Amino acid sequence: NHCYAWIGPEPRIFVMEPELIKEIVTNNTIFKKPKPAPLVQLLVSGISSYEDEKWAKHRKIINTAFYAEKLKCMLPAMHTSCEDMINKWEILLSENKSYELDVHPYFEDLTSDVISRTAFGSSYAEGTRIFHLQKELAELTRQAFQSVYIPGWRYLPTRTNRRMKAIDNELRDILRKIVSKRERAMKVGEASDEEDLLGILLKSNLKEIQEGGRKFGMTTDEVIEECKIFYFAGQESSSNLLIWTMVLLSMHQNWQARAREEVQQVFQNNKPDFEGLSRLKIVTMILNEVLRLYPPAPYFVRKAYKETKLGNMSIPPEVILVIPTIFVHHNPELWGDDVKEFKPERFAEGIATATKNRLCFLPFSWGPRICIGNNFAIMETKIALAMILQRFAFQLSPSYTHAPTYVVTLRPQCGAHLILQKL
Repeated sequence: NHCYAWIGPEPRIFVMEPELIKEIVTNNTIFKKPKPAPLVQLLVSGISSYEDEKWAKHRKIINTAFYAEKLKCMLPAMHTSCEDMINKWEILLSENKSYELDVHPYFEDLTSDVISRTAFGSSYAEGTRIFHLQKELAELTRQAFQSVYIPGWRYLPTRTNRRMKAIDNELRDILRKIVSKRERAMKVGEASDEEDLLGILLKSNLKEIQEGGRKFGMTTDEVIEECKIFYFAGQESSSNLLIWTMVLLSMHQNWQARAREEVQQVFQNNKPDFEGLSRLKIVTMILNEVLRLYPPAPYFVRKAYKETKLGNMSIPPEVILVIPTIFVHHNPELWGDDVKEFKPERFAEGIATATKNRLCFLPFSWGPRICIGNNFAIMETKIALAMILQRFAFQLSPSYTHAPTYVVTLRPQCGAHLILQKL
């Protein structure tokens, strides 16, 4: 259940045994996240790269934005974004019984629009600009990762490096203006009652500062980093989950029909509501199975910061421990001989009974550092999927090529070409 590799001068241990995974992800004093590569830091930093007291402080402040009552307030914004996308599809189908399209760019636009509305509210226009900049930066980062690595290359004034720096500067400038405007309004009592992510974050941050002093709150630069991570993490994970769900439901028409029947029973032709989302048992089973087969991040890493024992292994300091989520999710010893099959029924009684060990299923990591926005991503996906199932049937196009690829997240290399039919 383990294998070993050297990545240049760096030793790595790949751990796939659930009990050892549990020890790694729950012991934050010994096993910590390694410092991210400079390229990754340029794209996304914030809470995902912090440790110890700084991580705990940011987690506490940000966590309030993802409470159930806060997520409930974001439903109207999600409805609006989904309706906009569906209207575009209906226009394409207005003169045709069916229409082929690549849903990948549509879902990227959808999830970025949701983030723009739910994160920045009245600053939606600026939020849209942030998305386009983040999208360009992410693409440049992917290209850099796929290129031959040359030490020191990022310091050279190449066209790509200059563009990445310019994007980063513009992003920070836009976000700084948005944050400063909100902070000024809060200080003079003119802040609106908008329950967007930024507003909730700033209120939570102000409360920490008022109760404990400036050292207990976040600086403006730190708030900016968290805003960037709202975009990247929220947009990438949700869009890819929607893509793989649509692809698999296109392959398995029986499950598409069952999901549609459930959605119609719960919502009829009405917009999905918060209480109804929790009653979507079949849809939840489907999403869990999609996350098992195509986890957003195929692996995550920790570094041992002191000598320790892990099972029967002695781990020296500075060793990187890799938890290959996709291997764990596809291990027949943990999931059974049907591990390669799409079988949502394995989650019929929930996650705990789907496999031999709860730690076999970790699409959003596990333990104290579990993805803080996982409930946001699931809610957004359920709303979008429900509204699509109410209006359309879909199947794979003959031009579809199944080619999952990993560059930052697990995504389709050749798009996701489906044939839509209006119901």
